[in-house]
Amino acid sequence: MNAFTKIKLAATAAAVSVTCAATGALALDMRGWNIHVEDYPVSHGMEAFMAEVTEKTGGEITGKIYHNGVLGSQPDAIEQIRLGVIDFGEFSLGPMGQSVPETNVVSLPFIFPSIPEMYEMMDGEVGEAIGKGMIAKGIVPLGWYDAGARSFYNSVRPINTPADVEGLKVRVMSNDLFVKMVESMDGNATPMAFAEVYQSIKTGVVDGAENNPPSYESTNHFEVAKYYSLTEHLIIPECLCMSLKTWEKLTPEQQEIVKTAGRNSAELQRKLWQEREAASLEKVQAGGTEINTIADKGPFQAAMAPVYESFLADNPDLKPIVDLIQGN
Repeated sequence: MNAFTKIKLAATAAAVSVTCAATGALALDMRGWNIHVEDYPVSHGMEAFMAEVTEKTGGEITGKIYHNGVLGSQPDAIEQIRLGVIDFGEFSLGPMGQSVPETNVVSLPFIFPSIPEMYEMMDGEVGEAIGKGMIAKGIVPLGWYDAGARSFYNSVRPINTPADVEGLKVRVMSNDLFVKMVESMDGNATPMAFAEVYQSIKTGVVDGAENNPPSYESTNHFEVAKYYSLTEHLIIPECLCMSLKTWEKLTPEQQEIVKTAGRNSAELQRKLWQEREAASLEKVQAGGTEINTIADKGPFQAAMAPVYESFLADNPDLKPIVDLIQGN
């Protein structure tokens, strides 16, 4: 059986689960995708979403969330959401860029000045603009989740200005934007698998990497890279979202319940994420990490000019969203 046949059969099976209740309202048993383990801020937010939807619809809409990526990889799951095979899921906007160009904007370095400002923008006009692009591709955003901010860490020195990156060998994700980000500060960008980072820093293959505090802590990278500089250069939000095909099966009343539950789950997830970040920072400090904040991110943002010029030259249609975020 080929992959297309499997998807077609799964879609048929999902459709069979949709029936009309005696009241005339739609009854639906949904499947939710999640890449994270059950005890994780995202997972708790998703479970709260599903519980609220079930309660507020009087049991008309029920569902099960499949954690640990058991329903497939993130790129596959995004495609299955678009096809209606999976009803809802929680995704990083980074890998969603292949399907929804508008989401690539949030992968620009230093595009958001801070996490609180990201919340405000994504809950407002910026989120609406990106959401329109998602809906056009069959994905309905319900709530914007927090994935923290990625910052630099290394074994050589603190980073306070772009000049401090010069000459450092920095592991980055395999994405031209992130390679150009490091190169624009005269650093040496080194794409490599995440699993290889610890040993590569320990042996000097690279000097450091960049990630959010929970990832820096949970992987024990703080043991081999003692300088953690809060550049917050990448603030890439995540999205709790629903298949447009599933959304269109709901009554207006059910849609309103789902939207409200999505916003509420985002508020919970953000709170849980902030608590997790604080705990991670406390742990790495206790382990000897030197943490420094960046008093002025202006020089970093200025250094990104070539990155933005190249991105907008390739994606001129996305300039209105970039301008909206930057207040231009």
